[in-house]
Parts: sequence; C-alpha cells; structure tokens
Amino acid sequence: MARTPLSPIAAPPDAHEWVSFEDPDEDRTWVFDVTFLASSYMCIFGQGCQGVLTGPAPELVQGCCSYGAHFTGSDDVERVEAMAARLPDDLWQFSGKGRTRSGRLKVVKVNEDGDTVTRMAEGACIFLNRPDWPSGPGCALHQAALVHGERPLDWKPDVCWQVPVRREDVEDGGGHVTSTVRQWDRRHWGEGGAEFHWWCTEAPEAFVGTSAVYESMRDELIEMVGEPAYRMVAAYLSSRPRTATVPHPAVRVELSAKP
Repeated sequence: MARTPLSPIAAPPDAHEWVSFEDPDEDRTWVFDVTFLASSYMCIFGQGCQGVLTGPAPELVQGCCSYGAHFTGSDDVERVEAMAARLPDDLWQFSGKGRTRSGRLKVVKVNEDGDTVTRMAEGACIFLNRPDWPSGPGCALHQAALVHGERPLDWKPDVCWQVPVRREDVEDGGGHVTSTVRQWDRRHWGEGGAEFHWWCTEAPEAFVGTSAVYESMRDELIEMVGEPAYRMVAAYLSSRPRTATVPHPAVRVELSAKP
C-alpha cells in the first residue's frame, strides 16, 4: 500500500533557527539565535533609521538614543563617567550641560522609577550630538573613541553597544546556567517598546550588510560571551552554507515575493 506523502508544513512567519552548545569549562549551556547571527543585519543609524519615537523621525538622526541609556550597574556607570571625562568640547555638543563650571560631570541620574540612566538634553541622551554639530550626528562617546583609535564599546554604556543583541541568563536552581544570545526585540524594552513607530530588527531596510552579524559584531559578541563560546558558534556558522540558514523574518516576505 503506497503511503501518501506528507505535505510540507509552512514555518511560522516569525520562525528562528537556534543552536546550543555545552560550555566545556563551565556548568553552562549556550543557546544562539542562528537566524539573526547569520543574517545581514547592520545598524543604519543616519542611513534610513527612523528612530524609536512614536512616529517616523529619520531627520532627527536620534536612532535609539531618544530616551537615554539605562546602566547595568556601578561598573558600567564608572566606565562611562571615566570616558566622559576624556571628551573634548568639540566632540560633545552638550558638554556645557554635562559638566559644571568646575569640571565636575553631571551625566548620570536616577529616574523616577529608581533606574540609573544617562541625563537628557533637548529631548535625547546628553551624549547625542545633533545633525547641526560640526562633528556630525551621533554619540559623542562613540565619536571620541574612534578619534582615539579605541573601540566604541569600551566607551559607551553597555546597552548602547550591545543592541540589537542581548544575552539572557537563567539558572535552574541547581547551579546550571542557560545563556541565550538573541536579537533584541521590541518587547525587551518593556511597555515602551510597543509604542515605537519603527524597530530595526523588524525592518527589511536594516538587513543590507555585506557580512553576517556574527562577523560584523565579533568584538561585541566576544565581550558578551567570551572568546571560547564565540569561537564555537563562529566555527559552526562559518561551516554552514548561507542558504542553509532560515531567512530572517524581516526579509522573508520580500524573498518569497521574488520570482
């Protein structure tokens, strides 16, 4: 009796492929979002990014800096304050608001929710230079790092260099940790994320890079997971044909529509 072939099951529109590895040196399982890390996502700040306000605002060139940065802890605050002390006035539009006359920094505050955040200046992060500033729009810390020949991730708040990648750690009660490295979605911003008119990991126009995320964000990923874990996932991803990876949901519809 002949068997009826099974009909293919269409993947959900938001499907991602994942891979996991056991850490050889720690009681930890690493889980990586293959679909995002193998995608051609790139930050398009100033190149079509519509920002995270409630309507499109590419002309403001604020990116995801409109609400300032939340610090991850005291080490994060101390590093950013140390780097801010190195900022020259010509690379920092709001240095007059970020320093007292005596030179003391005032770039950090505790908001009404009790979170430690960067201060704001004229509707966005105090470190954000606007389009009319001589050095151009963008983070003053980022710009200064490049001028000094250093990595922007060593100057900026943790959240600013990690986005749009995040690491989530879950401990099972017995000491084993599962660490998941994934794309940063709207929901990871809390209730405010639902109000964004636009978010980059959902936008086809942001998937135009010439290399995969695991390559273009190599330094950031190593900082997040360590070099051994990065080497494991990079070796796995580099051994796979690009066509073997599930296309990212942001571009899947466009791909399916092509003849």
